Amino acid sequence: MGAELSKTSTMDETSDEPPTSAVLLDNCHFSQVIFNNVEKFYVPGGDIICHYTLTQNIVPRGKDWVGIFRVGWKTTREYYTFMWAPLPGDAHRDTAVQQQIQFKAYYLPKDDEYYQFCYVDQDGVVRGASVPFQFRAETEDDILVVTTQGEVEEIELQNQNLRKENEELKASCASLQKQNIDLQEELNKTQELQNSLESLRSNTEKLELELNSLKKENKHLKELDDCREAELQQLKEQIQNVTSDKEHLETRLKTALDRMDQLQSQVLNYEKEMENLSHTTHDKTEQLESLKEENRQLRMTRTQQHQNRDLMKELEEQKRLFQILQAKKNEADEENQKLREENDGLLRHLSQAGEVSSFSFVSQAQAPIPAPEVGGLLFGNQYCGANLGAGAADIASIRKCPICDEVFPEDIETSQYEAHVQSHLLECPLCSETFEKSNKQVFDDHIFCHGLE
Repeated sequence: MGAELSKTSTMDETSDEPPTSAVLLDNCHFSQVIFNNVEKFYVPGGDIICHYTLTQNIVPRGKDWVGIFRVGWKTTREYYTFMWAPLPGDAHRDTAVQQQIQFKAYYLPKDDEYYQFCYVDQDGVVRGASVPFQFRAETEDDILVVTTQGEVEEIELQNQNLRKENEELKASCASLQKQNIDLQEELNKTQELQNSLESLRSNTEKLELELNSLKKENKHLKELDDCREAELQQLKEQIQNVTSDKEHLETRLKTALDRMDQLQSQVLNYEKEMENLSHTTHDKTEQLESLKEENRQLRMTRTQQHQNRDLMKELEEQKRLFQILQAKKNEADEENQKLREENDGLLRHLSQAGEVSSFSFVSQAQAPIPAPEVGGLLFGNQYCGANLGAGAADIASIRKCPICDEVFPEDIETSQYEAHVQSHLLECPLCSETFEKSNKQVFDDHIFCHGLE
């Protein structure tokens, strides 16, 4: 019935329902608000004014309210009607404050049951209650105070009923307290489970982070492996190019031996040197195969510490091999320089004998390769622009491009001839070494060698 009464209560100033709770009477504090001048009877059809006093023990808040309850209520949800309690003017008071609220007649009960005022705070807890009263007209019998034996027995019966209700309420309170304890234990267990779940989530996140880190390391190892494979492939191509250059040089040296018997001993020595370089290249190939095997073992272990150590060893080995090849190259350059000087002397001698036209052209086409600058390729570059300029000075009578075999007239300027030859070449930006454009892979390997220094 209290729920139905609360639905019919529209006396509040706003559409909000008042805050209520299921708190029982034993947990209420009825002494914090005192109701004054409460009548025994209120005449139906008229407005009533409720007077009450706020003691120092209560701090009024904006959602406090005063409700009319039928006697026998158990929770604050069973109000009949209510009005919002006005806040006192002095918020920082230290004395009791008198307040009043007017209830409109339209919203008041129409029966003659006993009711009472209750002050409820915004937490739904009762802070004060008045004496019971009725809504009916006062009669002459009410003026005379006559207590009969029947009324005494009725009062005693009401007291017994109230005591019985009190005992029931206490039993219900004990049951609710026990339920509260059980719920608290379940809440604690739930909290422990929640903490365990959070710990598992944290561990899962850590494992996911470790997994992502391992995936990144694995990806990095694969990228390093791909880089090493690419480097090995480049080295193999470089070896093939070196071998091709060596064979080309051997062919040109053999042709020079057929035409110049005087240089046979020097050419034989040069061929022996080239064989030694070939053996060195073979050793380098075996070392590269060994490095490839080490790289495969490195990919199987997949540990960062061993990888760094092997990479450092590999780098040192490559530097050492580069230094050895550089030393071999320097020796070949010196020998090549000697052969070129002897060849130039022979050309001058043959020119004086009247064989300049035929022999100088062949000498220019089959002369030994000039030595490269420091940091160049192992066998140098036979198309160096400076050497071509020197050869052009020696054979001024015939100008023929050594790359495209184009023949120029005798009266062409040297600068035009050199510009034509230079158009076939690529120049290293680091050491000014020149390379034939058709041999771009050799040029790229040369640049790569600079990166290893």
